[in-house]
Amino acid sequence: MKIHDPVFPSDDPPPRPEKKRPCIAFTLGDPNGVGPEVVLKCLADTRLMKFMKPVVVGSAHVLKVHANKLGYRDVRFHVVRQVPETFPDDAITVLDVAEGEKPRVLFGQVNEEAGRLAMAAVERAVDLCMEGTADAMVTAPISKEAIAAAGYTDPGHTEFIAKRSGSEAHTMMMISDDLRVGLVTGHIAIWDVPKRVTRDAILEKVGVISDSLMQDFGIARPKLAVLGLNPHASDGGVLGREESESIVPAIQRACEQGHLVFGPFPADSFFGIGAYRLYDAVLAMYHDQGLIPFKTLAFESGINFTAGLPIVRTSPDHGTAFNIAGEGRASAGSIRAAAYLAIDVARRRAQRSEQRKAG
Repeated sequence: MKIHDPVFPSDDPPPRPEKKRPCIAFTLGDPNGVGPEVVLKCLADTRLMKFMKPVVVGSAHVLKVHANKLGYRDVRFHVVRQVPETFPDDAITVLDVAEGEKPRVLFGQVNEEAGRLAMAAVERAVDLCMEGTADAMVTAPISKEAIAAAGYTDPGHTEFIAKRSGSEAHTMMMISDDLRVGLVTGHIAIWDVPKRVTRDAILEKVGVISDSLMQDFGIARPKLAVLGLNPHASDGGVLGREESESIVPAIQRACEQGHLVFGPFPADSFFGIGAYRLYDAVLAMYHDQGLIPFKTLAFESGINFTAGLPIVRTSPDHGTAFNIAGEGRASAGSIRAAAYLAIDVARRRAQRSEQRKAG
């Protein structure tokens, strides 16, 4: 169950070990999906333990069921009710949010109990980060259908975590080695997209992304590319008015505010010709406009990062994969990359905090 392969998720060197390893909270996601599996595989990677202190937030029983199903007989669990000051090297520390219960694990099925348990873990992890007990959180995939059945009204992780952490200005960003994609609109119906693509919305996301690139990624003067909404970025107004009425004025205003923003670019050719390599991030107008090309280019190593939060939150870029749950076939590449990013951003924020305190 131990992984010793020295290959890291990117060409960049891994973070250097430090005396103080950040505490990273991993939520298990939907119990019936591949979340517990990829968390187990990720934490079996001995390289990661040099750089973080992981605590799994979820049901210890669910994690054990997945471990047994996958044949991981040698895995030991240290079950706690609060995050400890010291972490055992030979066991996975689990903060049990199920209070000793033994929830059902129904591989590949959507149900209310799974949604409730998945979100209980997210709630606890957010609170751990807000109080400073954890330095970052990595969220395994949830089922939007299951959490809706459990009574949650937020459409996904991003919106729920933003609300619980008190963040109004935020955005989903997809991250890989050479591509970062942010969104003006997220989990909403296509029907509602045009009315949400406003000057103010675009300006807000430009600001959130630019600030995050500087503070969380160490880019002094980030360059942003903005995509058009309509085919061919409207061809001078022939195919729509959103570019001339909202997107272009927002870009002009952002430049006046000191941001380096370019566009609008036609979305169909922008990724195909590799133009994204010329910019530090790309701002897409809606979910699939940004995520389809991103996942095509970086599915195995892509990371979901929420910019603009007071806490650090990352996630793999895949879903619950109910169709292969319990089969041992899920790749841990994306969640491993998410863990490395969480470590990097947590450290960078801690360093900036120390610098501010030092004057």
